Amino acid sequence: MPTEWEACIRLVLSAILGGIIGYERQYKHKSAGLRTNVLVCVGSCLIMLLSQMIYADVEGKTNADPARLAAQVVSGIGFLGAGAIIKEGVNIIGLTTAACIWVVSGVGLAIGAGYYTGAFLTAAIVFAVLTTLSHMDNWMKYGNFTIVMVTEDAAGQVLLIYKCLKADQLTIRGMQILGMPNNVLRLEFVVHEGKDITRSELSAKLSALSNVISVEIF
Repeated sequence: MPTEWEACIRLVLSAILGGIIGYERQYKHKSAGLRTNVLVCVGSCLIMLLSQMIYADVEGKTNADPARLAAQVVSGIGFLGAGAIIKEGVNIIGLTTAACIWVVSGVGLAIGAGYYTGAFLTAAIVFAVLTTLSHMDNWMKYGNFTIVMVTEDAAGQVLLIYKCLKADQLTIRGMQILGMPNNVLRLEFVVHEGKDITRSELSAKLSALSNVISVEIF
């Protein structure tokens, strides 16, 4: 059972480590920034300290398991993580921030339990991942582009466009269809190129299809 001073030190330390990770999220203008990560980390630390205090009070008196209180943080923090995940068109954003919140809660629990080495190492790894590996997104997105088409809602039109894209060995990563007034459809494709074909060539090929009104590639 930690002393009151040691408990205070753990709470302050959890705020510092949570703040380090939260600063990176705040710097990138994410939904869960500095304050959210600090609060999650400090709250998790407090719950772990409370679990230890309850266990010290009931040890040998009951078979209850006060550690369940800390265990609920892992599942309960999912509500915050779910709030950070947003679907934007064909893309889903916020998964990294949600995972970050979950890991920060673990850092807080580790500090609350007195596992300082693991807490420091985890915070360092998370910070390194967020700051350095984010550059991999640009590498992995190489060859991906978005096609936005406006076309008349004719029978078999979507299938015709789909076959046209597959004919050029383009891998479709995502697709969104939006109905518009005057029997018009807005199609959005996220594709990965499979062979050498310029965007201008692809745009001309798609524009030549029947019932296609406009094509934009970016």
